[in-house]
Amino acid sequence: MQRAVCPGSFDPVHNGHIEIIIRAASLFDEVIVAVSNNPAKNYRFSLQERMDMISETLKSIQGVIVMPLGTGLIADFAREQGAQAMVKGIRNSTDLNYEMPMATFNRHLSSVETVFLPADSRYQHVSSTLVKEIVGFKGDITDFIPYAVAQRFGLR
Repeated sequence: MQRAVCPGSFDPVHNGHIEIIIRAASLFDEVIVAVSNNPAKNYRFSLQERMDMISETLKSIQGVIVMPLGTGLIADFAREQGAQAMVKGIRNSTDLNYEMPMATFNRHLSSVETVFLPADSRYQHVSSTLVKEIVGFKGDITDFIPYAVAQRFGLR
């Protein structure tokens, strides 16, 4: 069985994330969406809320499991889960420059390869930070977020 980990904070999950996870699910037998919780960060949604939104959105996609990342290195988590790969969405060269050193360290630490999937052009400009900022100013972001997220923002 080929298993991959798709890590992130997903605060909140948006359609760009969902598109990458669905594509990963078509490439691997199982995809673990590992939701991180960094105590140094201020999240809009709790870990459980973020996991619930992802689970609700992807409930019809076979082979997708949503789990908390826990503490420690993603490389250790991937190895513990028996993953052969980590999947990361790449929107632009800035993302690639940020992700490449981590991919190299993760391969060194755990022999887990990182698979980069280019973002669909519809979502290359979307980030969780921008989604939260636009919602804060009462902007319409419903085209860029799943229904479960829109509900929690009180938009549907």
